[in-house]
Amino acid sequence: MSSFQGQGEFFSSSNFFWEASLSEQSIALSKKSIQEWQTRIYSHQKKCFQNLDLINHQTSLFQNHERDQEESFKPLSLTPLPINFWRWPKKFFEGPAVYLVMDKFSKEEKSIILYIGETIAAEQRWKGEHDCKSYLNNYSSILNEVSMSCQLSIRFWTDVPRDTVKRRALEQKLIRRWLPPFNKETRTRWQTPFTTGIS
Repeated sequence: MSSFQGQGEFFSSSNFFWEASLSEQSIALSKKSIQEWQTRIYSHQKKCFQNLDLINHQTSLFQNHERDQEESFKPLSLTPLPINFWRWPKKFFEGPAVYLVMDKFSKEEKSIILYIGETIAAEQRWKGEHDCKSYLNNYSSILNEVSMSCQLSIRFWTDVPRDTVKRRALEQKLIRRWLPPFNKETRTRWQTPFTTGIS
């Protein structure tokens, strides 16, 4: 992506957040187990990327607007930013948004969504403390230990309700659909190891 010079240095780093530290608990994982973990998530999410999970899903007239909004959510069409974009002087997005952290892995460059969140201020949310930063540090560090690469990015979807209650309802709907492994609602489903020891 030509608009972000030096982007590779952000993606290749094993520590994206200076103030975030890795869990003190050592997590022993093999390359094979990580690849299998990524593949399980991809197998579920690839149907969502293609909207195949919405086909033959019956909805009422009242639900049509919500379904249209779900169908308009196209993560791969959103602009990917380096994870520590907030350190840059330029503001890329402002105001309410749903944001997602993604990784691109394997030689086929398969993409998975690791985390979905919402905010009233896209330019501020990622600056402070966030558990997901620690998860990503664990994730990137462990992948580095087993000689696996990751291409982490964060993307903002700004076509969302300004009303906080409605926006959070949309966030929860997307989490239930995509099942991102770093969200607390889905960790047990994927047996996510990178959140170990972090509340």
